[in-house]
Amino acid sequence: MLGIVFTSLIDMLETEASPDFANEVMSQARLSGVRDYAVAKNYPYEHMQRMVEVLVERTGKSANALLHEIGRYLFARLADDYRELLTEQEGLLNLLTWVDSELDDRVKKVNPDATIPRFTVLSRTDTAMRLHYYSTRDLHALAEGVMDAAAEFYDCHLEREIHQTETPHTYEFSLSVLR
Repeated sequence: MLGIVFTSLIDMLETEASPDFANEVMSQARLSGVRDYAVAKNYPYEHMQRMVEVLVERTGKSANALLHEIGRYLFARLADDYRELLTEQEGLLNLLTWVDSELDDRVKKVNPDATIPRFTVLSRTDTAMRLHYYSTRDLHALAEGVMDAAAEFYDCHLEREIHQTETPHTYEFSLSVLR
C-alpha cells in the first residue's frame, strides 16, 4: 500500500485528534513510530488493517466509515499538493476519466512496485458515469471518500450507487453529478 495513504492517515489522526492519539493508535496496532512512513514507499496492507481495527475499537465507528473519512482526508491532501493538475481536469467526471487513463502510469514511474486500485470507465455522459473500481484490498469506502471530497472540490453534488460485481474485488459505481 502506498505510503501517502499511511502518512495521510497519521496526519489526519494528529490533526483531528492529537499527536499523542496518533502515537497511541500506532502503538496499539504494534507498528513502528509515526515518522517511519514515507509518501513514495510501499508498506504492507496489514499495517493499514491493524490501524483501522484499532480505530474501530477506539471510536466505535465502522471500518467503512473510517475508510471514507481517510479517503476524504487523502483527497484534501492531494488537492493541496496537486491543485493545478486537479484544476486542469475541469470537473469530477473529467478527473475520474483522467484517473482511468493516466494515474497508473504516473504512479508506476515514481514507484514501480506500487499496487494501486484501477478505475475503468464503462460509460460517460456530461453528467453521469459508470465505472468499475478494482482493488484486491476492497477499499471501495476509501474511494467513495475520495470521490465525495472531489465533488466538493469541484463544487458539485455527487449521487452514487455502488454494488459489488461478480468479478472478485470489483465494484461498479454509477455516478450522477448535479450542480
